[in-house]
Amino acid sequence: MGDDFLGEWHAWRRRREERLTAPDGFLAITGLHWLGATPQRCAPAPGAWSVGADGVVVELDPEESLVLDDREIRGRHVVGPVDEVGVRARSGDVVVEVASRGDAVLLRPRDPANPLRTRHRATPTYPPSPDWVVTAQFSPFEGDRPTDDAVGEVTFTIADEQVRLVAYDDEGGLWLVFADGTSGRTTYPAGRQLVAPAPAADGTVVLDFNRTTNLPCAYTELTTCPVPLPQNRLTVPIEAGEQDPASVPAAQD
Repeated sequence: MGDDFLGEWHAWRRRREERLTAPDGFLAITGLHWLGATPQRCAPAPGAWSVGADGVVVELDPEESLVLDDREIRGRHVVGPVDEVGVRARSGDVVVEVASRGDAVLLRPRDPANPLRTRHRATPTYPPSPDWVVTAQFSPFEGDRPTDDAVGEVTFTIADEQVRLVAYDDEGGLWLVFADGTSGRTTYPAGRQLVAPAPAADGTVVLDFNRTTNLPCAYTELTTCPVPLPQNRLTVPIEAGEQDPASVPAAQD
């Protein structure tokens, strides 16, 4: 196994853990609230939040404020419609995320002092191996597709078995959400994900399963996660990438 392979993998693992433990990452989420027409408070986020014809609205008490788009807001403020990426406001160290999920709107406060973040231990992984780096063939969908946002399939051979996975677009690259023979054993039961580069002109694309990661819901119930399509539930065990974080106890105070 080459030094470059191991060095790049370890550097990727460091970046992955840094993203996981970022002060406003999903380990900092303290609650998941679905907004409606009646204003509701979602501590530790300040204000009372609702959604209606004008989109999202927050009503702040006189002693409360938020910073949104580098501007301090007070009183009643119309945030407006939000998409899946949403908007983020800040109150001290607390970040308030507001975003859409289908026809619904969620609010999630993110507090860096959340014990889920402060007690996090590094996610266990399989040992990295070049054997889990495979070249696949990407075939774009041209007609019917299993779901509207699927862009095509990747076909490859792994563990002497030919398999296919439905792929989604990831800013030009490919996003694979799948379960396999390790799911519910050594890896998170609901499945995992892999981001791959854009396919080459001839459709070939390298899949490095050593960089398979957990879905956010493997760490917290306060996230909304995709479910692998039936076509993406493999029987072959992919013994590469991240394992179930529940197998590692959180750090204690």
